[in-house]
Amino acid sequence: MDPRIREHASVIVDHSIDLEAGDDLVIDAHPVAEDLVVALHELAADRGANPLVVQDRLGERYQRAFLRNREEFETPGHMEALYEAMDKYIAIRANANVTETSDVDPETNAAYQQAMQPLLSERLSKPWCLTQYPAAANAQLAGMSTEAYEDFVWDAVNKDWDAVREHQSQMVDILDPADEVRIVSGETTDVTMSVAGNPTLNDYGEKNLPGGEVFTAPVADSVEGEVLFDKPLYHQGREVTDVFLRFEAGEVVEHSAGKNEALLSEVLDTDEGASRLGELGIGMNRAIDRFTYNMLFDEKMGDTVHMAVGRAYEDTVGEDNEQNDSAVHVDMIVDMSEDSFIEVDGERVQEDGTFVFEE
Repeated sequence: MDPRIREHASVIVDHSIDLEAGDDLVIDAHPVAEDLVVALHELAADRGANPLVVQDRLGERYQRAFLRNREEFETPGHMEALYEAMDKYIAIRANANVTETSDVDPETNAAYQQAMQPLLSERLSKPWCLTQYPAAANAQLAGMSTEAYEDFVWDAVNKDWDAVREHQSQMVDILDPADEVRIVSGETTDVTMSVAGNPTLNDYGEKNLPGGEVFTAPVADSVEGEVLFDKPLYHQGREVTDVFLRFEAGEVVEHSAGKNEALLSEVLDTDEGASRLGELGIGMNRAIDRFTYNMLFDEKMGDTVHMAVGRAYEDTVGEDNEQNDSAVHVDMIVDMSEDSFIEVDGERVQEDGTFVFEE
């Protein structure tokens, strides 16, 4: 086994979820990630935890077969009982075919996601970690050889996360007490939003691995302006390009896309909260230096900003503010490396990708 796999497993167990004796652990993984699952089982045995492997992630043949042969869904009680009973949860992204569900109707996917919302909420209420195994299909999507993709993934994952936390805390200190944020990129993006009273979180590899961002939630009804997301969105096995959103009083009132606009429309129509922003994130991980069609990595890229339509994470919403609720949470990315800036309460804190606390 590649020694970096065991290092990856150690980061998950000791840094991300703090696995302890007696913990009932659910590991959600495709068989192509078997080596990482084996390494996790070794550590679970050493820590005295109880691992169970399931395959609940979207994107595989059995999932496609189910979704293409059913139109109405209900929350499965036996799965809900499993997630209620578990103590900790690890989800490992790895695919045999990244486009397996590309021919599933978007309305069917939306209905399924709504039915699965209670499961998602239950998983997020426990200590959890979402990570990536460098499978060949994911390397192919990124346009890389398998070996190069392995280097890319493990360079981004196996890091000194305490040093990352310290560096990113400088941006947290700027955003946390702020009232208003403005994002400008070229002539295509100029959007403002209030973040007053909403905490800013420092993602240094605890829940998402790799980490490398700071993020918060916009205040409901505060988002105004236009955004062109110039990095592609890869969703439900399909690529959506040049996503444009215009906001008024916090809601998307106009949208378009250069490719697969119908899929974007279905996302925004999922439910009432899907046409509002649930997250503002700032990418700060410069070890992630290329776009790979994998949001777990792409949203962390240095010199980027991402915004997610749909559900806001509970920990990013202050007690006096309303949490945006939705069955979806779909991130999209703006390149901030050129002709761009971020303003916080009228002061520029980043210009062309460089923060005020950097040389």
